[in-house]
Amino acid sequence: MAHISSLGAGIFTYLDIFTGSIPAGTDTAAEYAAIFASGTAGTDVKRMPSVREFPSIGTPANIVNVPVYGQKTSSQVQGQADAPSLEITVNYVAEDMTAFHALIDGDPKVFRFMMCATPVTEAEATGQATLAIDNTEFYFTGKVEAILVNPALTDATTATITLSAQTDFVGPATLAAA
Repeated sequence: MAHISSLGAGIFTYLDIFTGSIPAGTDTAAEYAAIFASGTAGTDVKRMPSVREFPSIGTPANIVNVPVYGQKTSSQVQGQADAPSLEITVNYVAEDMTAFHALIDGDPKVFRFMMCATPVTEAEATGQATLAIDNTEFYFTGKVEAILVNPALTDATTATITLSAQTDFVGPATLAAA
C-alpha cells in the first residue's frame, strides 16, 4: 500500500458519511471500504460540504497525568485513552446543510476521512473499491451529535459539527490507484 509520500498540506481532505445499514462486526479497513463501495453518492453516502477545519484523526495516547504531592511535575502512567474531540468547522450554507441536520438522530453512521493528493468527487469516491489515485483513509463508526451555527457579522457564517466515535479508528488505510 502506498500512502501519501510527500510533505504538504492536506488540501484535498474529505469527510464522507455512510448512512445506510452497517454490517455487524465491521472492524477492518477492507470491510469499511466495502461499505462505501456498496453505497450510492448523495443517497446513503454524503460528503460534508465546505469544510474549513478538520480535527486531529487517529488513536490518542493512552497516558494519564497523575499529580504527585511534593513533585514539581505530574507523573505519567499508562491508562485508558479517551476518544479525541471530533469537531468539524464548515462554511455554513443552509441549503447545503439541510440533509446533515437530519443526521442528528442517534443512529450510528460510518465516517471516512480521506486525504488525497488531487481532488476526488463524491461520485468517484463512492460505489467502487479503489480510486484512480492513491489516497489515505481513516474510518470509524460514530454519531452526528450536534450542529451549532456560528453567525458572524464580519466573516462567513460557520457551523461546528460535533461527532462522537463509537468504535476505534481504523487506519491509516491506503487504497493504491486502480
